[in-house]
Amino acid sequence: MKSGSTKGDAAVPILTISRQMGSLGDEIAQEMARRLGWDLLDHSQLIQRFFSVGVTEQERQSLSESARFFLNLAPDGLTYMDQLERGLNRLAEEKPLILLGFGSQVIFADNDDAVHVRITAPLDIRQERVKQLFNATDDNASKILDQADRRHRRFVSTLFGMDCADESLYHLILNTGFLSVAEAAESITALLNIRKIMQEHPGEMEKPVVPSPNGKIHFKNKSEAEFARILDMHQIEWKYEPRTFPVEWDAEGNVTLAFSPDFYLVQFDTYLELTTMNQRYVTEKNKKLRRVRELYPGTHIKIVYKKDFQSLVERFSHMGSSSQL
Repeated sequence: MKSGSTKGDAAVPILTISRQMGSLGDEIAQEMARRLGWDLLDHSQLIQRFFSVGVTEQERQSLSESARFFLNLAPDGLTYMDQLERGLNRLAEEKPLILLGFGSQVIFADNDDAVHVRITAPLDIRQERVKQLFNATDDNASKILDQADRRHRRFVSTLFGMDCADESLYHLILNTGFLSVAEAAESITALLNIRKIMQEHPGEMEKPVVPSPNGKIHFKNKSEAEFARILDMHQIEWKYEPRTFPVEWDAEGNVTLAFSPDFYLVQFDTYLELTTMNQRYVTEKNKKLRRVRELYPGTHIKIVYKKDFQSLVERFSHMGSSSQL
């Protein structure tokens, strides 16, 4: 079960922090709690908060030590994990929270008001920190880290079927091999502030990826604006530069050449690129067009000259929705 928020709900922010042992994740979480004044809850605190009544000391101990025990049924017929999620969801509706570990990034994966952060560090740096923390030898520090990493992964894998190291779970991943606690906290604070501004003033921080024909669009030239007016006159639904097609890459995988067609005609699943009669531009665009057709089979793209605007649109307006150019 994942927690989600709807647009009608009051926005109560949540910060989840997943961390590797020796990455300073606990220290960063504590610093964020100090800066924000939010409640900080970790695994042991949650067990005390939600399982202090109706649960034996032995059961609490099992919840502290075993991920699989959370799948057992509690006296009310729910699993302990279901109880934990319900309790967390209720608590998250009441006040801002910082949640450290226990799969909180998965529990609140669908919550629009949650920010998920992962704290990491290189193995050698983590090992050195663990050596100092436990006054351990290299060998012992390595064993401590290995056990901790396996237990962290096992908890999320057992209860949610996911890998806590999966980068797609997080808004932000911080490497404390390069960042101090203060620098990491500044990064998280900046992200929270930006998201708050975007929620309070939607649309002011960035332009939509796919501009709406009903919105204000800044065309690059008069020909594009003229073509859009012709499309509107014939009631043909369009989108302006909705997609970019990478067509060439360098040895490191960086995109060196891309093609962004000017218009997409929704009804006809067709992209249109407007051009002048200048042969140099036509040759360059034809090269890109050939690459798009090679790399993205089934994509319909056509280069259109200004002199053909009216006749092309009239052809489209007389075609059925199942037809394509």
